[in-house]
Amino acid sequence: MHEHRAVRLSILVAALGYFVDIYDLILFSIVRVRSLRAIGVPDAQLLDVGALLLNMQMGGMLIGGVLWGILGDKRGRLSVLFGSIALYSTANIANAFVESVGAYAVLRLIAGIGLAGELGAGITLVSEIMSRESRGYGTTIVAAVGIMGAVVAALVGDAFDWRIAYIVGGVMGLVLLALRIGVYESGMFEQVKRTASSRGNFFALFATRERAIKYVSVILIGVPIWYVVGILVTFSPEFGRAMGMPTPPDAGRAIMFTYIGLTVGDLASGWLSQVFRSRKRIALIFLSMTTACVAIYFLPGAKSLTAFYTLCAALGFSTGYWAVFVTVASEQFGTNIRATATTTVPNFVRGAVVALTLAFQALKGPLGIQGSGLLVGIVTLAIAFLALRGLEETYGKDLDYIDP
Repeated sequence: MHEHRAVRLSILVAALGYFVDIYDLILFSIVRVRSLRAIGVPDAQLLDVGALLLNMQMGGMLIGGVLWGILGDKRGRLSVLFGSIALYSTANIANAFVESVGAYAVLRLIAGIGLAGELGAGITLVSEIMSRESRGYGTTIVAAVGIMGAVVAALVGDAFDWRIAYIVGGVMGLVLLALRIGVYESGMFEQVKRTASSRGNFFALFATRERAIKYVSVILIGVPIWYVVGILVTFSPEFGRAMGMPTPPDAGRAIMFTYIGLTVGDLASGWLSQVFRSRKRIALIFLSMTTACVAIYFLPGAKSLTAFYTLCAALGFSTGYWAVFVTVASEQFGTNIRATATTTVPNFVRGAVVALTLAFQALKGPLGIQGSGLLVGIVTLAIAFLALRGLEETYGKDLDYIDP
């Protein structure tokens, strides 16, 4: 009975931690325009400065993903879970008091480093403390509850001043740290810690050609999710104007509807992967739905606001294989490098937004905003389908092993 209660508490803390993580991660996209205008950025520079700050945040997540991942395998899952929450919460409270683009950029970098650790540590912990048959349900709860953080961020960002919205996120994270009492370390990690095996070696992920291909492939299947969020939804006001919409969509509302769809999609994909006992088959179905929704997004002709926000919800649902994606990442590798892999993979996916936005901006001149967005999407989706083909099925896989 005590063991079941400890498992439930671990799932709760991981889920709420990811909730605050997503709140803080998405908040910048919601308050981008208002916050930049408030510190004196001209309207003509809003897109370029916004892209810079987004890249600083995502670049921080690339750095943090590696650092927290290594720490997770060397020091334990819990140290990363709570250390990352403390760092990004403090950074977001400080973010409420910025008065310049430079200070904003530095704090987005620090927040990005902090935001990088929570999901990987939480998913690794939940995967290792649950049975092989049921762990998909646990990781689905973590992902689905976490994704709702974006919906709350949209509501708070819309209802309050942008500075208050940042403070709310930081305070939620600090309050969450009080729940750390009663959460226990993974038994698998405790066993591996007593062995002489190498732990937290990032380069071990590339020790063999097969392992390197597997690692890169897991990353590539998740990139379309952040193409949709980081390009199509974040810059939806600019796309709306290019499409000839009389009233361009509001980025905050577009993000809210997208993440409502993502929450439902995560619950559906995680549940279906358990029912059909297959991660790969469900990921393929959702990738196919994403392709169809992206095609509809770029269909010629002006869209109404209602149609656009409905499409955002559909895009969110179709990219709601994030729960399956992070579960696959945790199931691909041994206990000695599992936290390193599970923490770095989603952060390299998020960090891919840097490359996506740079490509999007570079192609915007010759192809226009719509042509650029479409080409980046075609390439991203094609690579994801190819990467998925080469991955092994991991449903029901025994995770109690060490990678040599």
